Amino acid sequence: MKLKIAILGTRGIPNHYGGFEHISEYVSVGLAKRGHEVSVYNSHNHPYAGDNWNGVNIIHCYDPEYLIGAAGQFVYDLNCIRDARKRNFDVILIMGYTSSSVWGHLYPEKSAIITNMDGLEWKRSKYSKPVQKFLKYAERLAVRHSQFYVSDSMVIKSYLARKYDINSRYIPYGADMITKQEREQITPEEALKEDYFLLMARMEPENNIETILEGYNNSNSPKPFKVLGDTSNRFGKFITHKFQKDSRIQFKGSIFDTAKVRALQNNSYLYFHGHSVGGTNPSLLEAMASEALIAAHNNPFNQAVLSTDAFYFSNPNDVKNLVETVQRQETEKTMVTNNLHKIKHLFNWESVVDGYEEYAIECYLNYNNGRIIS
Repeated sequence: MKLKIAILGTRGIPNHYGGFEHISEYVSVGLAKRGHEVSVYNSHNHPYAGDNWNGVNIIHCYDPEYLIGAAGQFVYDLNCIRDARKRNFDVILIMGYTSSSVWGHLYPEKSAIITNMDGLEWKRSKYSKPVQKFLKYAERLAVRHSQFYVSDSMVIKSYLARKYDINSRYIPYGADMITKQEREQITPEEALKEDYFLLMARMEPENNIETILEGYNNSNSPKPFKVLGDTSNRFGKFITHKFQKDSRIQFKGSIFDTAKVRALQNNSYLYFHGHSVGGTNPSLLEAMASEALIAAHNNPFNQAVLSTDAFYFSNPNDVKNLVETVQRQETEKTMVTNNLHKIKHLFNWESVVDGYEEYAIECYLNYNNGRIIS
Protein backbone atom coordinates (compact mmCIF):
# COMPACT_ATOMS: atom_id res chain seq x y z
CA MET A 1 0.00 0.00 0.00
CA LYS A 2 1.33 3.42 -0.99
CA LEU A 3 0.28 6.42 1.07
CA LYS A 4 0.28 10.19 0.75
CA ILE A 5 2.15 11.28 3.88
CA ALA A 6 3.02 14.71 5.29
CA ILE A 7 5.47 15.57 8.06
CA LEU A 8 4.77 18.74 10.07
CA GLY A 9 6.25 20.26 13.21
CA THR A 10 9.83 20.82 12.11
CA ARG A 11 11.70 23.69 10.50
CA GLY A 12 12.34 21.40 7.56
CA ILE A 13 14.85 19.26 5.72
CA PRO A 14 17.71 18.77 5.07
CA ASN A 15 18.49 19.08 8.77
CA HIS A 16 20.06 22.35 9.85
CA TYR A 17 18.52 22.52 13.30
CA GLY A 18 17.94 19.58 15.65
CA GLY A 19 16.56 16.18 16.57
CA PHE A 20 13.14 16.27 14.93
CA GLU A 21 14.61 17.66 11.73
CA HIS A 22 17.23 14.90 11.84
CA ILE A 23 14.73 12.06 12.13
CA SER A 24 12.35 13.71 9.64
CA GLU A 25 15.15 13.77 7.08
CA TYR A 26 15.83 10.05 7.39
CA VAL A 27 12.19 8.95 7.68
CA SER A 28 10.89 11.08 4.80
CA VAL A 29 13.60 9.96 2.37
CA GLY A 30 13.25 6.35 3.51
CA LEU A 31 9.48 6.37 2.97
CA ALA A 32 9.84 8.07 -0.41
CA LYS A 33 12.30 5.39 -1.55
CA ARG A 34 9.64 2.81 -0.70
CA GLY A 35 7.17 4.43 -3.08
CA HIS A 36 5.12 6.62 -0.74
CA GLU A 37 4.32 10.21 -1.75
CA VAL A 38 5.98 12.15 1.06
CA SER A 39 5.86 15.88 1.77
CA VAL A 40 7.78 17.77 4.44
CA TYR A 41 6.85 21.29 5.50
CA ASN A 42 9.78 23.72 5.56
CA SER A 43 10.11 27.19 6.98
CA HIS A 44 10.37 29.76 4.18
CA ASN A 45 13.66 30.77 5.86
CA HIS A 46 15.15 27.30 5.48
CA PRO A 47 18.51 27.32 3.62
CA TYR A 48 17.16 24.80 1.11
CA ALA A 49 14.86 26.60 -1.33
CA GLY A 50 14.00 23.70 -3.68
CA ASP A 51 10.64 21.97 -4.05
CA ASN A 52 12.02 18.43 -3.94
CA TRP A 53 14.86 16.89 -1.96
CA ASN A 54 15.92 13.27 -2.50
CA GLY A 55 12.44 12.33 -3.69
CA VAL A 56 10.60 14.22 -0.93
CA ASN A 57 8.24 17.09 -1.80
CA ILE A 58 9.13 20.29 0.06
CA ILE A 59 6.28 22.64 0.95
CA HIS A 60 7.46 26.09 2.06
CA CYS A 61 5.33 28.00 4.57
CA TYR A 62 5.77 31.48 5.95
CA ASP A 63 7.60 31.47 9.31
CA PRO A 64 7.78 34.81 11.18
CA GLU A 65 10.01 33.51 13.99
CA TYR A 66 12.88 35.64 12.69
CA LEU A 67 10.70 38.72 13.23
CA ILE A 68 8.78 38.02 16.44
CA GLY A 69 10.77 35.30 18.21
CA ALA A 70 9.34 32.08 19.64
CA ALA A 71 5.74 33.18 19.08
CA GLY A 72 6.47 32.88 15.37
CA GLN A 73 6.60 29.09 15.75
CA PHE A 74 2.87 29.07 16.51
CA VAL A 75 2.13 31.12 13.39
CA TYR A 76 4.36 28.87 11.27
CA ASP A 77 2.63 25.70 12.54
CA LEU A 78 -0.76 27.28 11.87
CA ASN A 79 0.30 28.09 8.31
CA CYS A 80 1.45 24.50 7.77
CA ILE A 81 -1.81 23.06 9.16
CA ARG A 82 -3.95 25.38 7.05
CA ASP A 83 -2.04 24.30 3.95
CA ALA A 84 -2.33 20.61 4.87
CA ARG A 85 -6.12 20.95 5.08
CA LYS A 86 -6.14 21.57 1.30
CA ARG A 87 -4.08 18.56 0.23
CA ASN A 88 -5.93 15.36 1.26
CA PHE A 89 -3.02 13.56 2.93
CA ASP A 90 -3.70 10.00 4.01
CA VAL A 91 -1.47 10.36 7.07
CA ILE A 92 -0.05 13.41 8.81
CA LEU A 93 2.91 12.90 11.13
CA ILE A 94 3.37 15.77 13.58
CA MET A 95 6.77 15.93 15.24
CA GLY A 96 6.20 17.27 18.75
CA TYR A 97 3.34 19.35 20.07
CA THR A 98 4.81 22.51 21.65
CA SER A 99 3.47 24.99 19.10
CA SER A 100 1.09 22.85 17.03
CA SER A 101 -1.42 21.22 19.38
CA VAL A 102 -3.12 24.56 20.17
CA TRP A 103 -4.36 24.36 16.57
CA GLY A 104 -5.52 20.77 17.04
CA HIS A 105 -9.14 21.64 16.28
CA LEU A 106 -7.91 22.55 12.78
CA TYR A 107 -6.14 19.27 12.04
CA PRO A 108 -7.46 17.83 8.73
CA GLU A 109 -10.39 15.55 9.52
CA LYS A 110 -9.80 13.18 6.60
CA SER A 111 -6.18 12.45 7.57
CA ALA A 112 -4.98 10.01 10.22
CA ILE A 113 -3.08 12.21 12.70
CA ILE A 114 0.02 10.67 14.32
CA THR A 115 1.87 12.79 16.88
CA ASN A 116 5.40 12.06 18.05
CA MET A 117 4.95 12.97 21.71
CA ASP A 118 8.51 14.20 22.30
CA GLY A 119 10.08 13.95 25.76
CA LEU A 120 8.19 15.52 28.69
CA GLU A 121 9.06 19.04 27.60
CA TRP A 122 7.30 20.54 30.62
CA LYS A 123 9.99 19.10 32.89
CA ARG A 124 12.78 21.16 31.37
CA SER A 125 14.18 23.55 33.95
CA LYS A 126 15.10 26.09 31.27
CA TYR A 127 11.41 26.97 31.03
CA SER A 128 9.68 29.31 33.49
CA LYS A 129 6.78 28.00 35.59
CA PRO A 130 4.15 29.60 33.29
CA VAL A 131 5.79 28.03 30.22
CA GLN A 132 5.97 24.63 31.95
CA LYS A 133 2.27 24.94 32.76
CA PHE A 134 1.50 25.76 29.13
CA LEU A 135 3.54 22.78 27.90
CA LYS A 136 1.51 20.44 30.12
CA TYR A 137 -1.62 21.93 28.55
CA ALA A 138 -0.14 21.53 25.05
CA GLU A 139 0.61 17.88 25.83
CA ARG A 140 -3.04 17.30 26.82
CA LEU A 141 -4.21 18.99 23.62
CA ALA A 142 -1.92 16.76 21.53
CA VAL A 143 -3.45 13.68 23.13
CA ARG A 144 -6.98 15.02 22.60
CA HIS A 145 -6.63 16.04 18.95
CA SER A 146 -4.47 13.17 17.65
CA GLN A 147 -5.71 9.68 16.93
CA PHE A 148 -2.37 7.91 17.13
CA TYR A 149 0.88 8.46 19.00
CA VAL A 150 4.60 7.68 18.75
CA SER A 151 6.98 7.44 21.72
CA ASP A 152 10.71 7.43 21.07
CA SER A 153 11.39 5.97 24.52
CA MET A 154 9.79 3.14 26.48
CA VAL A 155 9.77 5.52 29.46
CA ILE A 156 7.60 7.97 27.49
CA LYS A 157 5.37 5.11 26.33
CA SER A 158 4.80 4.04 29.95
CA TYR A 159 4.15 7.63 31.02
CA LEU A 160 1.49 8.16 28.31
CA ALA A 161 -0.20 4.89 29.19
CA ARG A 162 -0.28 5.80 32.87
CA LYS A 163 -1.23 9.47 32.46
CA TYR A 164 -3.67 9.33 29.52
CA ASP A 165 -4.48 5.64 29.10
CA ILE A 166 -3.26 5.65 25.49
CA ASN A 167 -1.27 2.99 23.69
CA SER A 168 1.51 4.75 21.78
CA ARG A 169 3.82 2.99 19.35
CA TYR A 170 7.46 2.80 20.41
CA ILE A 171 9.72 3.88 17.54
CA PRO A 172 13.19 5.11 18.58
CA TYR A 173 15.68 7.37 16.86
CA GLY A 174 18.47 5.93 14.78
CA ALA A 175 22.18 6.53 14.27
CA ASP A 176 24.75 5.81 11.60
CA MET A 177 27.85 3.76 12.33
CA ILE A 178 31.07 5.77 12.39
CA THR A 179 33.02 5.59 9.14
CA LYS A 180 36.74 5.31 8.52
CA GLN A 181 36.70 8.83 7.08
CA GLU A 182 35.07 10.21 10.24
CA ARG A 183 37.63 8.48 12.46
CA GLU A 184 40.39 10.33 10.61
CA GLN A 185 38.90 13.81 10.99
CA ILE A 186 41.24 14.73 13.85
CA THR A 187 45.00 14.37 13.87
CA PRO A 188 47.21 13.11 16.70
CA GLU A 189 48.28 16.71 17.22
CA GLU A 190 44.66 17.72 17.90
CA ALA A 191 43.83 14.93 20.33
CA LEU A 192 45.81 11.91 21.39
CA LYS A 193 43.83 8.67 21.42
CA GLU A 194 41.87 8.29 24.68
CA ASP A 195 43.70 11.19 26.31
CA TYR A 196 40.76 13.43 27.24
CA PHE A 197 37.25 13.43 28.66
CA LEU A 198 34.41 14.80 26.53
CA LEU A 199 30.99 16.36 27.02
CA MET A 200 28.69 17.60 24.24
CA ALA A 201 25.41 19.32 25.10
CA ARG A 202 23.32 22.47 25.00
CA MET A 203 24.21 24.67 27.95
CA GLU A 204 21.11 23.97 30.04
CA PRO A 205 20.78 22.98 33.72
CA GLU A 206 18.96 19.69 33.06
CA ASN A 207 21.98 18.45 31.09
CA ASN A 208 23.95 18.26 34.36
CA ILE A 209 26.93 20.12 32.98
CA GLU A 210 27.63 21.80 36.32
CA THR A 211 27.50 18.42 38.11
CA ILE A 212 29.92 16.85 35.63
CA LEU A 213 32.44 19.68 35.62
CA GLU A 214 32.30 20.14 39.39
CA GLY A 215 33.13 16.47 39.85
CA TYR A 216 35.98 16.72 37.37
CA ASN A 217 37.19 19.98 38.94
CA ASN A 218 37.48 18.19 42.30
CA SER A 219 39.47 15.33 40.79
CA ASN A 220 43.21 14.95 40.43
CA SER A 221 43.04 13.74 36.82
CA PRO A 222 45.77 15.04 34.51
CA LYS A 223 43.61 14.43 31.44
CA PRO A 224 41.93 17.55 29.97
CA PHE A 225 38.16 17.84 29.69
CA LYS A 226 36.77 19.09 26.35
CA VAL A 227 33.31 20.71 26.42
CA LEU A 228 31.43 21.09 23.12
CA GLY A 229 28.49 23.50 23.02
CA ASP A 230 27.55 27.13 22.59
CA THR A 231 28.31 28.96 25.87
CA SER A 232 26.85 32.33 24.85
CA ASN A 233 23.57 31.91 26.74
CA ARG A 234 23.09 32.82 30.41
CA PHE A 235 23.81 29.35 31.78
CA GLY A 236 26.79 28.93 29.46
CA LYS A 237 28.32 32.14 30.74
CA PHE A 238 27.73 31.00 34.32
CA ILE A 239 29.48 27.68 33.65
CA THR A 240 32.50 29.18 31.92
CA HIS A 241 32.90 31.74 34.72
CA LYS A 242 32.59 29.12 37.47
CA PHE A 243 35.30 26.89 36.03
CA GLN A 244 37.53 29.49 34.41
CA LYS A 245 40.39 28.83 36.86
CA ASP A 246 40.63 25.14 35.95
CA SER A 247 42.96 25.18 32.95
CA ARG A 248 42.22 21.51 32.29
CA ILE A 249 38.66 22.37 31.21
CA GLN A 250 38.56 23.44 27.56
CA PHE A 251 35.39 25.10 26.26
CA LYS A 252 35.47 24.43 22.52
CA GLY A 253 32.17 26.08 21.57
CA SER A 254 29.87 24.57 18.98
CA ILE A 255 31.35 22.31 16.33
CA PHE A 256 28.99 21.81 13.39
CA ASP A 257 31.25 19.41 11.52
CA THR A 258 29.52 16.11 12.33
CA ALA A 259 32.48 14.02 11.21
CA LYS A 260 34.83 15.90 13.54
CA VAL A 261 32.41 15.58 16.47
CA ARG A 262 32.19 11.84 15.92
CA ALA A 263 35.96 11.55 15.73
CA LEU A 264 36.23 13.39 19.04
CA GLN A 265 33.68 11.01 20.57
CA ASN A 266 35.53 8.01 19.20
CA ASN A 267 38.87 9.17 20.56
CA SER A 268 37.70 10.25 24.03
CA TYR A 269 38.76 8.33 27.12
CA LEU A 270 35.27 8.69 28.62
CA TYR A 271 32.26 10.47 27.13
CA PHE A 272 29.89 12.12 29.61
CA HIS A 273 26.19 12.25 28.76
CA GLY A 274 24.31 14.39 31.26
CA HIS A 275 20.86 14.65 29.68
CA SER A 276 18.15 13.93 32.24
CA VAL A 277 14.92 14.98 30.46
CA GLY A 278 13.50 13.71 27.19
CA GLY A 279 13.22 10.46 25.34
CA THR A 280 15.87 8.60 23.39
CA ASN A 281 18.55 11.24 22.93
CA PRO A 282 20.11 11.46 19.43
CA SER A 283 23.52 12.59 20.74
CA LEU A 284 23.66 9.55 23.01
CA LEU A 285 22.97 7.21 20.10
CA GLU A 286 25.62 9.03 18.08
CA ALA A 287 28.17 8.53 20.86
CA MET A 288 27.30 4.84 21.02
CA ALA A 289 27.65 4.55 17.25
CA SER A 290 30.99 6.38 17.47
CA GLU A 291 32.28 3.66 19.82
CA ALA A 292 32.66 5.98 22.81
CA LEU A 293 32.88 4.61 26.34
CA ILE A 294 29.99 6.34 28.10
CA ALA A 295 29.29 7.72 31.56
CA ALA A 296 25.62 8.75 31.74
CA HIS A 297 23.41 10.55 34.21
CA ASN A 298 21.51 7.96 36.23
CA ASN A 299 17.90 8.25 35.04
CA PRO A 300 15.32 5.94 33.40
CA PHE A 301 15.75 7.46 29.91
CA ASN A 302 19.47 6.71 29.77
CA GLN A 303 19.10 3.33 31.49
CA ALA A 304 16.50 2.24 28.93
CA VAL A 305 19.05 2.73 26.15
CA LEU A 306 22.35 1.82 27.79
CA SER A 307 21.32 -0.81 30.36
CA THR A 308 24.53 -2.12 31.99
CA ASP A 309 26.78 -0.93 29.18
CA ALA A 310 27.71 2.41 30.73
CA PHE A 311 28.94 3.97 33.94
CA TYR A 312 26.37 6.07 35.81
CA PHE A 313 26.58 9.19 37.98
CA SER A 314 24.11 11.19 40.08
CA ASN A 315 26.29 13.79 41.76
CA PRO A 316 29.75 15.43 41.54
CA ASN A 317 31.33 12.82 43.79
CA ASP A 318 30.23 10.05 41.43
CA VAL A 319 31.86 11.95 38.56
CA LYS A 320 35.07 12.46 40.55
CA ASN A 321 35.27 8.72 41.25
CA LEU A 322 34.70 7.84 37.58
CA VAL A 323 37.32 10.32 36.37
CA GLU A 324 39.89 8.91 38.78
CA THR A 325 39.13 5.19 38.55
CA VAL A 326 37.70 4.18 35.14
CA GLN A 327 40.04 1.94 33.15
CA ARG A 328 40.02 1.02 29.48
CA GLN A 329 40.27 -2.77 29.77
CA GLU A 330 38.30 -5.80 28.56
CA THR A 331 35.12 -5.02 30.54
CA GLU A 332 35.01 -1.51 29.12
CA LYS A 333 35.70 -2.77 25.60
CA THR A 334 32.73 -5.13 25.97
CA MET A 335 30.50 -2.22 27.00
CA VAL A 336 31.47 -0.34 23.84
CA THR A 337 30.91 -3.43 21.68
CA ASN A 338 27.49 -4.08 23.24
CA ASN A 339 26.39 -0.51 22.55
CA LEU A 340 27.55 -0.81 18.97
CA HIS A 341 25.47 -3.98 18.65
CA LYS A 342 22.40 -2.01 19.84
CA ILE A 343 22.97 0.59 17.13
CA LYS A 344 23.26 -2.12 14.49
CA HIS A 345 20.15 -4.04 15.54
CA LEU A 346 17.87 -1.68 17.54
CA PHE A 347 18.68 1.92 16.67
CA ASN A 348 19.48 1.73 12.96
CA TRP A 349 17.67 3.99 10.50
CA GLU A 350 16.31 1.17 8.37
CA SER A 351 14.47 -0.22 11.40
CA VAL A 352 13.21 3.25 12.27
CA VAL A 353 11.82 3.73 8.74
CA ASP A 354 10.28 0.23 8.98
CA GLY A 355 8.56 1.27 12.19
CA TYR A 356 7.11 4.47 10.77
CA GLU A 357 5.98 2.80 7.54
CA GLU A 358 4.24 -0.08 9.32
CA TYR A 359 2.57 2.24 11.81
CA ALA A 360 1.46 4.75 9.15
CA ILE A 361 -0.23 1.98 7.14
CA GLU A 362 -1.79 0.52 10.27
CA CYS A 363 -3.10 3.92 11.38
CA TYR A 364 -4.48 4.73 7.94
CA LEU A 365 -6.37 1.44 7.73
CA ASN A 366 -7.71 1.68 11.27
CA TYR A 367 -8.72 5.33 10.92
CA ASN A 368 -10.57 4.68 7.70
CA ASN A 369 -12.28 1.66 9.17
CA GLY A 370 -13.60 3.97 11.88
CA ARG A 371 -11.77 2.49 14.82
CA ILE A 372 -8.69 3.37 16.88
CA ILE A 373 -5.82 0.92 17.49
CA SER A 374 -6.10 -0.59 20.97
